[in-house]
Amino acid sequence: MENRFGIIGLGRFGSTIARKLSERGAEVMVFDKSEDNVNALRDDVAYTACLDSTDIRALKEQNITDLDAVVVAIGENFEALLLTTVNLLELGVKRVIARASTPQQKMVLEKIGVKEILSPEDEVGISVAGRLINPDLVSYFQLPDDYQIVELKVPPRVANKTVSEIDLRNTYHLNLITLRRAFEVKGSDGQNKDEYHILGVPKSDTMLYDKDYLLLLGKSIDVERFQEVNR
Repeated sequence: MENRFGIIGLGRFGSTIARKLSERGAEVMVFDKSEDNVNALRDDVAYTACLDSTDIRALKEQNITDLDAVVVAIGENFEALLLTTVNLLELGVKRVIARASTPQQKMVLEKIGVKEILSPEDEVGISVAGRLINPDLVSYFQLPDDYQIVELKVPPRVANKTVSEIDLRNTYHLNLITLRRAFEVKGSDGQNKDEYHILGVPKSDTMLYDKDYLLLLGKSIDVERFQEVNR
């Protein structure tokens, strides 16, 4: 299935995400108030438009609800970022990801219902692109020669199998570094909740469960194949 994404705000952060998504085969639409910023990406993405994203009618005219996800990467004007995000939520965009430059901005975005918030200080554009292409990725670190370290949820067909049964190294050319597992604990409100802990180095007979997260080392094409085969 084709991935179709929108990026609003074409500073360094937004432009990096847009270019990396395009490099990975996604159809990318970019939007910015600055014609210069838009023109700089004209040859790198599928579609560009110069518009004011705080105007809900302008967004609606772009059929933005047809996209799989929209990233609001506006950096210097939080009011514009906030109004844009509210517009996207009101229009019913499937997946809205917004940038927060401070803890206060993050809190405001959480209050209006944004579930995915990016902090450029601890996430670079290439990592964001990886997570957009693959929503099951929790974290993503790019290494040289197309290798990467990724944390991802256990795919359905892998759940309830042991590490040796899956045979990651021989079957998928991937190395399992460790596991993150949910343990049920009682919270301060008396309700049970999941608390995640690292298991250390997994053994061959370690069982994988559907709530587990795998930390893997390998090439991006092998990570994608592992997920595709085991959906």
